[in-house]
Amino acid sequence: MLALLLLLCPQENTKPAAPPPATTAAPAPAIPVGKSEVTLRLGDTDLQVFTWRSPDWRSSRMLLVMHGVLRNADEYRDHAIAMGQRCDALVAAPKFDQERFPSRRYQRGGILREDGSAAPPAEWTYALIPQLAARLRACVDQPALPYSIIGHSAGGQFVMRMSAFQDTGAVSLVAANPGSALLPIRTMQFGYGFGGLPNELADDTRLQRYLAAPLVLYLGTADDAPDDNFDGSTEANAQGAGRHQRGLACYWTARTLAELRGWKFGWRLVEAPGVGHDHEKMFDHERCSEALFGKVAPAASPDPRR
Repeated sequence: MLALLLLLCPQENTKPAAPPPATTAAPAPAIPVGKSEVTLRLGDTDLQVFTWRSPDWRSSRMLLVMHGVLRNADEYRDHAIAMGQRCDALVAAPKFDQERFPSRRYQRGGILREDGSAAPPAEWTYALIPQLAARLRACVDQPALPYSIIGHSAGGQFVMRMSAFQDTGAVSLVAANPGSALLPIRTMQFGYGFGGLPNELADDTRLQRYLAAPLVLYLGTADDAPDDNFDGSTEANAQGAGRHQRGLACYWTARTLAELRGWKFGWRLVEAPGVGHDHEKMFDHERCSEALFGKVAPAASPDPRR
């Protein structure tokens, strides 16, 4: 009984627990000239990022480069250097490893959990992209630095689907040679369409937002046959026999729907004649700048500090 009273009654000599020490975010590491690698903490996720910065960079823009299914972000960074030189861009290629980011969390962004239930937006892999952009901007002390995102193959799938669900703040979202497309229809299951998603992720408001996004389908015209890592599922084959055909089917389906409904249509279609499923050739092609910036790439702004 006495022990119970001691537990229930406040003790005069009891001191309040000390508050936990305040935590501060780690300072943003500087991005050096040339090739480099940095690990950035985004919430509770550590993300390895491969970067390149020209010694003559005039802080015009940044390119986020999304790798394919081989998770070879370092190679994508290397093969994007010429693209970065052409448009005076800081290049950053994040790595989404297979262990933490299987196809459900990379190509499909973690919209659905492993059990098929809808994940909250904070869990989406897509939600890491605005955080990554903000962190990289801090690394170069350019909080308003404009940026574009370009992804090839699996990275193209990531970019395409992300455009429907995540506000990134990017100037343009370029999906190059995606292996399958997110059609703006509800008769195909998610990944290929919006079927099976909660209403708030698949209603007309969501479709309108998707069709209004600054999405560019950048397609190699020779990417028209199966190869390694090709999606040969029934759903993918219903979109077309090759990646080029699937991209075209998605673009024209989306454009037709927008015209029929009177919805804003923000997409563009850019083709690289004669190019197959090769991210380096897609990045080096003369049409790449058009995909990123439109018919005429904006001239790099002179550095006012010079």
